[in-house]
Amino acid sequence: MPRETKRILMTGAAGQIGSELAQALRKKHGRDNVLVTDLVRPPAALAEAGPFELLDITDRSALDGLIAKFGVDTVYHLAALLSATGEKNPQKAWDVNMNGLYNVLETSRARGLARVFSPSSIAVFGPATPRENTPQDTILDPRTMYGVTKVAGELLCDYYVRKYGLDVRGCRYPGIISHMTLPGGGTTDYAVAIYYEAVKRGRYICFLREDTRLPMMYIPDCLKCTLDLMEADFGRLNHHANFNVTAMSFTAGEIAAEIRKHIPSFECRYEPDSRQAIADSWPASIDDSTARAEWDWKPDYDLAAMTVDMLAALKKRQAAGTLGP
Repeated sequence: MPRETKRILMTGAAGQIGSELAQALRKKHGRDNVLVTDLVRPPAALAEAGPFELLDITDRSALDGLIAKFGVDTVYHLAALLSATGEKNPQKAWDVNMNGLYNVLETSRARGLARVFSPSSIAVFGPATPRENTPQDTILDPRTMYGVTKVAGELLCDYYVRKYGLDVRGCRYPGIISHMTLPGGGTTDYAVAIYYEAVKRGRYICFLREDTRLPMMYIPDCLKCTLDLMEADFGRLNHHANFNVTAMSFTAGEIAAEIRKHIPSFECRYEPDSRQAIADSWPASIDDSTARAEWDWKPDYDLAAMTVDMLAALKKRQAAGTLGP
């Protein structure tokens, strides 16, 4: 059993999810017990709020050194190249996503760590996967290198659970929407940018079709599902690193219409680019009943509630001059 006061190392802390998960973990476990790492230095508010180290996750020796130095017992591994970015350099995506994960798992095994979190993604699905109410256990045939690495990563994590008894957990994140940190090269990025542009300029050009429906989740629910899964009773888990989770599904047109309820003058045009083909290969909705059954997952936000909160937060940032150009 992990000791009560955890010593945590997080990779990819400068990213959209990592930057907010780091704050949540420091609040929960104490600022000095959470070492955040990334290949680049995160904003000062995160880097200076507790321990921070630069780390290239493909450098296993450096990772091992930090785990030993900091006395780590739990790893949250978020470092990865996402779908759209990964398609621009699939070789690098494989190196970062697969070799980085292998380094985390093997170092955690060798060091006897208590628990590892390694998220997967709806990118594991593909054209042969049922698009509506996508089951937990179904066909995985991704069409991106990111998706390929996430399928392989799920299998590798499960192997370490079965072979070595390493407690590895993960969920298949849908699109994540946040008002704190912009995403970094994902196909669902439009659902974040549309709010920013609605507040800043009152208009947005969407890179997906108006009728493109995808599963999404607001960042408070993303943090909630991550922390809840990591605190769940291991004995209840029949799955480990591949839980379907979702909160809502909507089209690009529906999110624009929801924004217009609060900003009536908002204009949105649709000019699909290469990311449309990726979106078309992903599910429109997700069945997350397995997560609900095995660790009581339940989201708090739907599209309407998220939109109210997002717009209020972004308008507050705009008034404070922190929303950017």
